[in-house]
Amino acid sequence: MFRGANAINLDTKGRLAIPTKYRQPLLDDCNGQLVCTIDTQQSCLLLYPLPEWEEIELKLSKFSSMVPAERRMQRLLLGYATEAEMDKNGRFVLPSPLRLHAGLEKEVMLVGQLNKFEVWSAENWAGQIETDMEAEREGNFELTERLQDFSL
Repeated sequence: MFRGANAINLDTKGRLAIPTKYRQPLLDDCNGQLVCTIDTQQSCLLLYPLPEWEEIELKLSKFSSMVPAERRMQRLLLGYATEAEMDKNGRFVLPSPLRLHAGLEKEVMLVGQLNKFEVWSAENWAGQIETDMEAEREGNFELTERLQDFSL
């Protein structure tokens, strides 16, 4: 389970270092094998341990290439999907097309989302959090059944 927001700096080679607290669980779960792709809804990346990504691929494999929306989703998620392996220092390279999609330069945020991470530019993350907090304050969102049943 991944949780929390972690500020990280990309190095000059475009490598991202996974925080120490996640390294051993990732080594245990997937031998440090990760898959990174774009988020089709927002300007961030999605970083999955390989077993979690394989579940996504299974779902995508059931899509029809004859249905434009399904083919588009396959094209975007699979087309950008990049395998990565953590090195002994917990680092892996984020390829240029992925960095470009998310506007990643130096300062990034690695945000735990239970079974995956989101990778944001620090600037975009701050803007997204402000937008989300404003929507919460104004009640400007659809109150789904799951949200109605949720309490802290």
